[in-house]
Formats: sequence, C-alpha cells, structure tokens
Amino acid sequence: MENQLKTEKSNMTTITEFVLLGFSDIPNSQWILFGIFLVIYLTILMCNSIIILITRIDPVLQTPMYFFLNNFSFLEICYVTATVPRMLMDLLTQKGNISLVACAVQMCFVLTFGSSECLLLTVMAYDRYVAICKPLHYPLVMNHKVCVQLAIASWVSVVPGGIGQTCQIFSLPYCGSNTINHFFCDVPPVLRHACGDTFLNEIAIHLAVVVFIVVPSLLIIVSYGKIIANIVKISSASGRAKAFSTCSSHLIVVVLFYGTVNITYLQPKANQSEGTGKVISLFYTIFIPTLNPIIYTLRNKDIMMALRKLISKLLR
Repeated sequence: MENQLKTEKSNMTTITEFVLLGFSDIPNSQWILFGIFLVIYLTILMCNSIIILITRIDPVLQTPMYFFLNNFSFLEICYVTATVPRMLMDLLTQKGNISLVACAVQMCFVLTFGSSECLLLTVMAYDRYVAICKPLHYPLVMNHKVCVQLAIASWVSVVPGGIGQTCQIFSLPYCGSNTINHFFCDVPPVLRHACGDTFLNEIAIHLAVVVFIVVPSLLIIVSYGKIIANIVKISSASGRAKAFSTCSSHLIVVVLFYGTVNITYLQPKANQSEGTGKVISLFYTIFIPTLNPIIYTLRNKDIMMALRKLISKLLR
C-alpha cells in the first residue's frame, strides 16, 4: 500500500509541461493553417488599430459610444494576442510544448480579457439604452467622467477573478497524459487533466460564469428589451431605422460572442467533446474578433465617413 502511494505521488509530480496538440491531427495542412491564421491575426490588428485611430482623431466620433468602441477594439487586440501568436509559433515549429507557468499565464490573460469583454459589452448596451430610452438625460448620465469610470471598472474588476481562478486551477496536481487536444490553455481541457478532486474548482468556475457571463447576458437582454420597446413607439419609419442602426452592430457582436462562450463554459463537463470544444473556441477567440471590426464599420455611417476622410488625407 505504501509503495502504491509513493508510485501515485511520483506520477502526480512528473508533469512539468503540457503539449498542446493544436491542429496536429491534420499534419499536411500546417503551413496552410499558419498562413490563414497569420493573415487573420494581422487583419484583426490592422482593423482594430484603424478603429482606435479614427475614434481618437475624428471630432464627430468624440461621443461615449465611440469611446467604448475604442476600448473594445483595444481589448480585442489584447484578447487575440493572448492566444494566436502562441498558436502560430506551434504551427511554425510543429511543437506544442508549453510549461505549466506559461500555460497558467496564458489562461490568466484569456480569462481576464474575456471577462473584461463581457463587462464592456454590457456597458456598451447600457450606453445604447440611455441614448435611446433617455435621450434628454444622455449627456448628463453618460458624461466623460462616468464613461472613464465604467471603462476602468470593466478592465480592472476582472483581474482578481482571473488571477484567483488560474491559481486555483494550477494548484491542483496533474498526472498521466500531458497532451491537451486544444490550441491554447483553456479551462475545460486543462482541468480535464487534473488528478485531484476538481469539485471546488468546478463550483468556482460556475460562480465566475454566473458573475461574468450569465448576469451580463441578462442585463443586456433587459437593456435591449427596453430599447426595442422604445424603438417600436417611434412614429416615423426613418426614425425607427436610425435608432435600430445605432445598436444593431453591438447586438450582433453580443449574440455571436455570448453564444459561443456560453456553449463552452455552461455545457456539462461530461458532455464536452474535445474536438467540438476546440472548434467552438476558434469562433470566440479568432473568427468573431475578425468579424467585429467589419460589423462595426460596414454598419456604421459615421465610421465609414471618418475612414474615407482618413484615406483621402493619406492619399494627398
């Protein structure tokens, strides 16, 4: 019995690194995937940087809505950078070795930036609610000081949760296979390799999901319920169209982001497929951030006009 305990303890301390399998199941397409994801990453960086630039320099875009969009674009850059460069390196070297410390750091950044994105999307929904439902009070309620405070709260309030959640997960013993069928250190695939009792960790994860995903989702639903109710009351068709256009882009982004995140973190552990989880993670970490700048620019006349003015200045 004593020898068995020693053997188990030895096995539990053998893992010093994980191996991210990524897309090794399709070895003949590694270079193609590297090229695709590199183009996508550079597109995300370029498009969001352009949005940040024009919302900072164009006088027409100096409003709370574009202030939050500026923050959201910068957050998207941070969020994608937490996963894609590492994935590109693994595709380039065809090695997925990652130390426990590096894995923990990546998970902490993903959780922090992801939670911050949930809160910022909620703040943006509140901004649209005040603009449409309480237009006379909008300049007073959403003054610059309040906007800055809401943005800071969205960034800072999630940091303790991200660090605490990561520390709790990596305080568990890990043994057996160290291969993770994923392209980054996400919570479900890492926790699946823990040898100890993960009950408390799963409880903490569900609590975090309630605080940072479920509650913000409900607040956004309530906000848009009131927004739609007010839009319907507008007598003119052009007025309704204009009111809806100011929030339709944000609503599309919310549905795409929250939909895929909810599938990942609210699905019971027993029902999670590693392959399916990896595909879903691709959507909310890479593909949706690629669509966001396109959705915001193509559906927003002010941004399109500011972009044309910027291009015309550069071509002079």
